[in-house]
Amino acid sequence: MRIAVDAMGGDYAPREVVRGAINYAASHADEVILVGDLPRIEAEIAEYGHGHPASVSFVDGPEVIGMEEHPAPALRAKRRASIRVATDLVRDSRADAVVSAGSTGATMAAAIFRLGRIDGIDRPALGAHLVTATGPIMLLDVGANVDSDATNLVHFAVMGSIYAEQVLKVPRPRIGLLNIGEEVEKGDALAREAYRRLSELDLNFVGNVEGNDLIGHAADVVVCDGFVGNVVIKFFEGLTSYIFRSLRTDLQQGPVAPVALLALKPGFDRMKHRFDYERYGGAPLLGVRGVSIVTHGRARSRMIEHAMRVASEAAAAHVPQMIADWTRRHPAFARRDTGELVAGGTEPLIAGPGAEA
Repeated sequence: MRIAVDAMGGDYAPREVVRGAINYAASHADEVILVGDLPRIEAEIAEYGHGHPASVSFVDGPEVIGMEEHPAPALRAKRRASIRVATDLVRDSRADAVVSAGSTGATMAAAIFRLGRIDGIDRPALGAHLVTATGPIMLLDVGANVDSDATNLVHFAVMGSIYAEQVLKVPRPRIGLLNIGEEVEKGDALAREAYRRLSELDLNFVGNVEGNDLIGHAADVVVCDGFVGNVVIKFFEGLTSYIFRSLRTDLQQGPVAPVALLALKPGFDRMKHRFDYERYGGAPLLGVRGVSIVTHGRARSRMIEHAMRVASEAAAAHVPQMIADWTRRHPAFARRDTGELVAGGTEPLIAGPGAEA
């Protein structure tokens, strides 16, 4: 696979992005294309001192779209922006996937404008991983759309199911609909209609799941609108961080703290590994004509490596093509809407292919 990496995106770019890409290239057979300010990329490679793997190439894209910029106008104005150039490599079949730790809104806008939506999908969705004690839950949408209808939720379920099976290696993933109760009649009109339509499909639909069911891993894929999903994912992130900080602070107090910490370290190491979200790489933008992975803005080199790995796996599994095949087989659930879709931002996360942005 050929992975285009936005070297200028993220809080620690280009340093951590370049190091992650170099490490990945040294241990994988994929081709790596670093896109960004070439002098800065070359300087980072020289400083890292790990050489220049033959599988790494470079494409100039010196401009950066900042977090504070509105994605669509910035994408139009900055034609040499690293995320735009990297996404165009996928559009032009010079790369099989794109990875970015930069502005979530800009990355989504680049994918929607430059790659285009899959026929029959009018609302691409951003999927994120909720890490539980028994494995990850894919939650989508987490912010690509702030409002959705029942057909959109069906599409999210199908796309999440395909991604979970092909990339997360979950056989016949369980699909849940996030709701305020388990009963069929629970929720608003949108939830009830989505439940009815999901029940009609050949999906492993397990019904409604409540917020507390997420911790218990009641489903492998959970669908909701982007407004709710974004709140949930940020709450999980904040809660997990708070718990680990509190444990660390409390266990460091008292005269026997060093001995207690030493005794508890193996257990904490296991827990830390179990809740390690970095190994899931990033959030896929599903529903566009190509593989686009949005990783965390604070991603360090290790998370960049994992984002590149999942991008490669999604491309090798032909996830976008599988989604397109599904819409062709289910015309009653496919959309032919050509209205605009404005990519929303989810930080702390319209046209067909080739349309001018």
